[in-house]
Amino acid sequence: MKNKNPNSLKLKIHLAWLQAKLNALFARGLVAYVSAIVLFVLAISLGVFFFFNSAVPNTITITSGPEGSMFETTAEKYRKILARQGIKLKVLRSEGSRDNLKKLSDTRIKVDVGFVQGGEADDFDISSLVSLGSVSYQPLMIFYSGEPKRLISDFKGKRLDIGQKGSGAHALALALLKVNGIESGNDVTLFNTVAGDLAKALTEDRIDAIFMMGDSYSVESMRKLMYTPGVSLFNFTQADGYTRRITYLSKLNVPMGTLDFGKNIPSEDVNLVGPTIQLIARDSLHPALIDLLLETAQEVHSPAGIFKKQGEFPVLLDGEFRVSPGASRYYDSGKSFLYRTFPFWLASLINRSIAAILPIAILLIPGLKIIPVLYRWRMRSRVYRWYRVLFALERDTFSPSMDDEKRKALLERLDHIERTVNKIIVPASFGDLLYALRGHISFVRARLLSPVSPAETEP
Repeated sequence: MKNKNPNSLKLKIHLAWLQAKLNALFARGLVAYVSAIVLFVLAISLGVFFFFNSAVPNTITITSGPEGSMFETTAEKYRKILARQGIKLKVLRSEGSRDNLKKLSDTRIKVDVGFVQGGEADDFDISSLVSLGSVSYQPLMIFYSGEPKRLISDFKGKRLDIGQKGSGAHALALALLKVNGIESGNDVTLFNTVAGDLAKALTEDRIDAIFMMGDSYSVESMRKLMYTPGVSLFNFTQADGYTRRITYLSKLNVPMGTLDFGKNIPSEDVNLVGPTIQLIARDSLHPALIDLLLETAQEVHSPAGIFKKQGEFPVLLDGEFRVSPGASRYYDSGKSFLYRTFPFWLASLINRSIAAILPIAILLIPGLKIIPVLYRWRMRSRVYRWYRVLFALERDTFSPSMDDEKRKALLERLDHIERTVNKIIVPASFGDLLYALRGHISFVRARLLSPVSPAETEP
């Protein structure tokens, strides 16, 4: 058989020699394979760590209410409790519940969470907001002067302070007046806020009634009105009807004498109506911070009060906002094990470390199983590739044109192959392959050196 390309064998020898050199430089033994896989997995894990598992923020911004309001007072309680865990709570004042929702739905404003009363979501884009649960009832209290009034329709033609725009009292007052057929300008004169002492404004006949809620008024203001002679607290005699028509409202009862038994305030059972207050957050809030906020909410809101039983709040209730998955998990099983067992900073560090290590484990365990297979293949390939060169050389020995000059050239090539093979380094466990290759090289040399031309032995 005639060799059509006499340089092909040389090329194969040089390529095999080059590959052997590269093996010696970059792939010496099992350590190289393990190191390569570990470095690869580590790079992936670092990417996961930095892009998806950044550190838990240690600052939260909450939008509350006006200065002195119950919302701001509650936010201050949250701030003190969270400080024990190393979390800084920034309290952002607002005009009240509706203004809180406006701030939360506006992504240009840096705020994370806020108090929002039910029934105010219709006018806002709440797709990026989630509920962490309801934390309390928020009763609407109407203080008025003059003759007793049984119905809200009795306020027709009166001068009413319904709170500043952006407050929950303002929004709910307009809703209640509307279902009673009372419209601003035609049937009633509305004020957003009355300057000065509210009790004096009523007793001095500057206004006829004030609609108040805790999101925009202080407890002291309400208490002062309760004790002011000539000022009465409106009794919602139609409370059951209002809760049917305005579904986010609840009926709330203040039994006689509850506020002051000695002075018998109130002097009779009083029915009120009001929505629940929800803790609303942006859906980007870190799950660990959700746990801390709900733990704080439990400490602040779970004690019994005039309008609630022990442990009644916080609670998840169906409403306008979708429920946070993190909040749902918290209500079902409490804080996660890490944050329940360790201080917040340490739990956060462990959690992030696990987040980095887990991808390593997922990728490294299968990788370690593959390493022995790759290693065996790599060691065999160092030896077996030379068989291709040896087979090509042996086929040339069967050439009909074999003469002494060609035999000498083939022997020189075979010597070069042998010298290169002798430089191959393999572990002792693969020594049999290398010794077998050397034996086959000797076999081919013996054929070339045989007195009888190999070509003559070809059938």
